[in-house]
Amino acid sequence: MFDLYTAATPNGQKISIALEELGLPYTVHALRFDQLEQKTAEYLKINPNGRIPALVDRANDDFAVFESGAILLYLAEQTGQLMPQDAKGRSRVIQWLMLQMGGVGPMQGQANVFFRYYPEKLPGPIERYQHETRRLYEVLNSRLAEVEYLAGDYSIADIATYPWVRIHDWAGVAVDGLEHLQRWMAAMAARPAVQRGLLVPHQEADAASVVKVAQTIITR
Repeated sequence: MFDLYTAATPNGQKISIALEELGLPYTVHALRFDQLEQKTAEYLKINPNGRIPALVDRANDDFAVFESGAILLYLAEQTGQLMPQDAKGRSRVIQWLMLQMGGVGPMQGQANVFFRYYPEKLPGPIERYQHETRRLYEVLNSRLAEVEYLAGDYSIADIATYPWVRIHDWAGVAVDGLEHLQRWMAAMAARPAVQRGLLVPHQEADAASVVKVAQTIITR
C-alpha cells in the first residue's frame, strides 16, 4: 500500500498514471497549495523540498520518496515493470526520463508561467521558453519516428513525458507537423490506466487553488 501526496499537475499525474499502470493500491492525499499544505512541518518530513509529488511505501517501513523521476524509478525497480532489466534497456529508459526531467518539464513549465501567469507580458522569455519547448518536442518526434515508444517499449519515460506534452496548448506551443509525436500522444491518451491516472486527484479545489497549482508548475 502506498500513500500518494499529489495535486492536479503533470508531475503529480506521472505517479498516479504509473500506479494505475502497475495496478498497485494507493491512498490519495490531495494537497491544497492555496493553503500551503505542501509547506507544513509534517509534509516536509516526507518531502524536504516542499513540493509534490511524494510517495510513502507503507509496506517498506514507511519509506518516503520525493521527486517524480525518483518515484518512477523506485516503482519500476520495486515491481520489475515499466523498465527493462538489462543494462542497455534500463539506460535507454533513464536517458529519456532525464530528458523530460531536465528539459521538457522545466522549459514548458517556464513557458506556462510567462505565457499565462506572469503579471507582465515579456516577449523575450515567452519566445525563448516556447521555442525551446518546441525544439524538445521535435527531438521527441524524431525519436518516435523510429520507435513506438520513447525507449522502444512502453516505460516510465512515456509516463513522465505525456502529462506535460498533452497540455502543450497551455504553454502556447503547437504540435503541428509533428506527426509521430501526435501518433504517440493518441496512443497514450487511449490507455485506460493513463485516463484513470489523469483524474487523480479529483478536481474539487476552488478556483484560487487551481490557479495556485498552475503557477507552481515551473520545475521538474
